[in-house]
Amino acid sequence: MADAEFDTCNNVEEAEVVENTESTEAPGGRKPSTRKLHRFDSLNMEAGNVSSATSHGANASWAITMHLAFQSIGVVYGDIGTSPLYVYASTFTRGIKHEDDILGVLSLILYTLLLIPLTKYALIVLWANDNGNGGAFALYSLISRYAKVSLLPNQQVEDAMLSNYTLQTPSTKMKRAQWIKGKLEGSKAAKVALIFLTILGTSMIMGDGVLTPCISVLSAVSGIQQKATSLTEGEIAIISIIILIMLFSVQRFGIDKVGYVFAPVILLWFSLIGGIGLYNLFKHDVTVLRAFNPMYIIDYFKRNGKEGWISLGGVVLCITGAEAMFADLGHFNVRAIQISFVGALLPAVSLAYIGQAAYLTKYPENVADTFYKSLPGIAVLCDMTITTCLVTLIMLMIWKKSIWQILPFFVIFGGAELTYLSSVLSKFVQGGFLPLVFSFFLMQIMAIWHYVHVKRYKFEVENKISNTYIKDLALRQDIKRISGVGFLYSELVEGIPPIFAHFIEKVPSIHSVLVFVSVKRLPVTKVEINERFLFRQVEPREYRIYRCVVRYGYKDAIEEAREFESLVIEQLKNFIHNEYTITESSESLQSVIEDEQQFVQKEMEKGIVYLLGETEVVAGKNSSIIKRIVVDYVYNFMRRNFRQGGEAMKIPRSKLLKVGMTYEI
Repeated sequence: MADAEFDTCNNVEEAEVVENTESTEAPGGRKPSTRKLHRFDSLNMEAGNVSSATSHGANASWAITMHLAFQSIGVVYGDIGTSPLYVYASTFTRGIKHEDDILGVLSLILYTLLLIPLTKYALIVLWANDNGNGGAFALYSLISRYAKVSLLPNQQVEDAMLSNYTLQTPSTKMKRAQWIKGKLEGSKAAKVALIFLTILGTSMIMGDGVLTPCISVLSAVSGIQQKATSLTEGEIAIISIIILIMLFSVQRFGIDKVGYVFAPVILLWFSLIGGIGLYNLFKHDVTVLRAFNPMYIIDYFKRNGKEGWISLGGVVLCITGAEAMFADLGHFNVRAIQISFVGALLPAVSLAYIGQAAYLTKYPENVADTFYKSLPGIAVLCDMTITTCLVTLIMLMIWKKSIWQILPFFVIFGGAELTYLSSVLSKFVQGGFLPLVFSFFLMQIMAIWHYVHVKRYKFEVENKISNTYIKDLALRQDIKRISGVGFLYSELVEGIPPIFAHFIEKVPSIHSVLVFVSVKRLPVTKVEINERFLFRQVEPREYRIYRCVVRYGYKDAIEEAREFESLVIEQLKNFIHNEYTITESSESLQSVIEDEQQFVQKEMEKGIVYLLGETEVVAGKNSSIIKRIVVDYVYNFMRRNFRQGGEAMKIPRSKLLKVGMTYEI
């Protein structure tokens, strides 16, 4: 349906917001005036900007920030805070050959902590958040708002008018940012590479998450053997399993409660390892503080050569879990993470490592008492490297920093992470492959699902119903109008889905009020309720058919059926008021509007039916064998075993009517 047919219900101020965004250019490159802007909107607009909306954690008081910092201790630092249990053992797998090697490794640990968790994450990456949310998908959504990199062709002008979406477009003075944006938007390969990196990074952190809690808990429980020597490895494993089950079972109570419960425990742990570190430092060898001289790192590599490079696979365990500082950001805020890291974790673990080094100068033979030297955290380093690449892209295109500010970030952090990665890959066959196997499996699931999802959407775009079909339908005498409201679900944000014609062919009837509902996820965290719904009248008006795009952020939950129905009908009545006000000039306008609104309300009270397309996706006749396997078997197997559309959208079974159709992609 042509964009030129669409009208807007927005006021002038809202129109001016769109005029300042790049995507509102009219055909031919002209900027539409505020008077005629509605001619180029993709839907009739009910949603306007919410001026009171603020980003997550913005302008938080110090009391709230300190409160969040305390909670974050119990959520974010479980992995990195327990790494002193096994780092030295994993580094000196063949024992300590030279006393100065202890200083070299301690220096490596200290500068790794200062370089990656502190400088990279706490001071730089945390600011590359998406309205307070971190992680690979948050970075991808942030990039998606500045450049049209989504493989789904469902972008709309109105999306840029959301409170959480409003952007400053790249300045003409920064031609590099505009050039990168254009290259991303014009290259399908770049779009695929970007979503691939996002899926890979997310899969890596999930794959590592399968093993890291096990390693941390098992390492901690193994320490019991030092006093209870009668415990066998099997008994230690059973105790660890029980603790892990308890830990994961409490997560269902939410981050808030988990933070309150575990923050005092982790804080006590930090106090103990920090205090013990101080004790060991002054008791055994205070001169290990010489390790702050980075020359010990150079001497260490000169002395050990390849063995020193291999030992980096153990050193890097000191930052296992550092990515959680960014990934868990959405539950806290930047200042809270920075305060808890600098005020609690960094001094505690640094003292722990310093104290252990002091102890090892006296008792070097005790270094190898561990089980975990064969499991390097590989997936974590891959995810860190991906984060470095995505943040570099954000610096170039969004922050618009100079190349001399960006280059040190990419070279220093990327180089350090690649160096560590090259080392841990040498232990791939010794156990490092496990998180990568998990990651690869998860990545395949997400990639296949995304691939077929894009193909399905494009099939609907190519086969959507024309305006003529709806107009001809209104003239047909065999089509019955039945009482009530029908919600026919489709992913299309523009046009009528092909499933509608199939439905009419099988069941020649239409509800008195029919709404084509398209649930759309936007690359923002949340969408305000009064910005959520976009409506359009499908002609002829007296047929009472509407299109509605329901927009959610990636952290929004879909409402329960009763609440959703009320919201849609209420917004529909508001749309009817605005639509008639704009297009009609009758003196009896108010009466006409009230009649239409009352009609919709009465039909709602008679009942709402959800019409859901039960589409079967199959590969086209000329498809390759690989595509047939992926689509016909792998995807359909996943689809049968995942939550069905009705369950995901919380549709009551008593109100659900499914319509079957086959999509050949």
